[in-house]
Amino acid sequence: MTSRIPRDSRLRLVRPRPLAAAPQAITQRRPRRAAPRPPEGTPARSELARMARAGLADAARVARWADAALGRGSATADGKATLSDATADRAARELGLTAAEVRADWDTARLAGLIEVHGDSARPGWRLRAWNRDDSAVLRGWVALFDAWSLAHPEPAGQEPAAVAEVVSAMPQLLSFLQLSAGPVPVAQLLDLLEQRVTELRTERCEVPYGPRLEPGTPQTPEAAAPAPDTTADTPLAPLLDWALHALASVGALTCGDGHATLTPLGSWAVWVKLEQICVAAQSPAGNIEQSAEDMLRGCARLRPNAARAEYRAWLAARPVGSAVAELIAAARGEDALLRGLAFDALRVVGAPAEPDVRAVVDEPTLRPYALLWLAEHDGADPEDAHEVLTRREATWLWVDTAAAVADHGEAPLLVRHLESAVQPTVPALLDEVRAVGHPRTVQVLVALAAAHPDPALAKAVRRAAFQVHTGGS
Repeated sequence: MTSRIPRDSRLRLVRPRPLAAAPQAITQRRPRRAAPRPPEGTPARSELARMARAGLADAARVARWADAALGRGSATADGKATLSDATADRAARELGLTAAEVRADWDTARLAGLIEVHGDSARPGWRLRAWNRDDSAVLRGWVALFDAWSLAHPEPAGQEPAAVAEVVSAMPQLLSFLQLSAGPVPVAQLLDLLEQRVTELRTERCEVPYGPRLEPGTPQTPEAAAPAPDTTADTPLAPLLDWALHALASVGALTCGDGHATLTPLGSWAVWVKLEQICVAAQSPAGNIEQSAEDMLRGCARLRPNAARAEYRAWLAARPVGSAVAELIAAARGEDALLRGLAFDALRVVGAPAEPDVRAVVDEPTLRPYALLWLAEHDGADPEDAHEVLTRREATWLWVDTAAAVADHGEAPLLVRHLESAVQPTVPALLDEVRAVGHPRTVQVLVALAAAHPDPALAKAVRRAAFQVHTGGS
């Protein structure tokens, strides 16, 4: 009896397909939710975009000047997006501004995504290309500036950093109160609300003072028993509230006058959008809005890509960007390869504010391929071509990591189809490089692939490779 299985056709892989984050383990359809309508009186998106263009006109002017005059040449002095003195002076002469005005407009353009800085080179962001024709790009740029209000208008010198962080964390609640009030709110009332929220944050931290450790039976002196002084408790919040309101006013989110604060139409719309995102997440079965980054990612693993991105946006909207990015990076460092891929998907939703943290993990072997792909896409590479930035070894490591995610959370056919994404043209070449790459999950992945593949000859070769890795043979 002749075999009905062609023995030689399964040992050659199809053309490699781009590697991306770990695939979704299971897809699930969700009922479509009707698009919510903004509160009555909110201007149309075209009018909101006109307001945003007007508010960012000076920043867009400097960005266009930089595009025309500098191209991709050197623009910064320290590799940290600070405009060099020579460039600032040149722009001031050609635009009829002062160097200080140029620097302020440059920083605004950078925070709004009109300029992207990489090392000591600057280039126009995609929003600048679409500035005159795409209202969504304009509004996204303004919201990015709104999210970065504490960077656009740094806090006064001499303030306690912990107290500043508490005020930044508390401001979303104050902005929500302003939005729901739909009118002027006394600053004194906002100060009272701020003090309550900061007290809640300090209570939630429930910090335990750490003193010198004592051996059992050693009496504790009064000095050792006394808690460490809390310098933030004595920090007056009124100056920090004044700073926060003026910072938000500087980006066009609110107005201050006569002891009252009022959201502008743009500010009210932006806060409403974020509240709506939070409500979407709160209605999800897993309640992802209140979860840690790791639990949120697990809750999104079964969602379709668009639904997962909506959950990421809502989860991010409820947190300061810096702490949210740090949580996602920490989740990516875990042992679950699926969460690693999902974490970098969530970081794609964060966008430019996550770039410094992503660049900081490029040298970590576990995160390097994901970070390089993220940076390539952030730099403008087509997602279909981003995998070209990886070396052969990095691509193989990512293939094993992705296979581990499929093996842990997917089904056997998914693991078999995952063979198609390998960069190696044949299975023997793939197995040789997989053995050499040193991924900690190599044995488990090969065993799972051998068990799942329908071709006995290929399954035998994969089992042999798994045994060789396990025993350290060649």
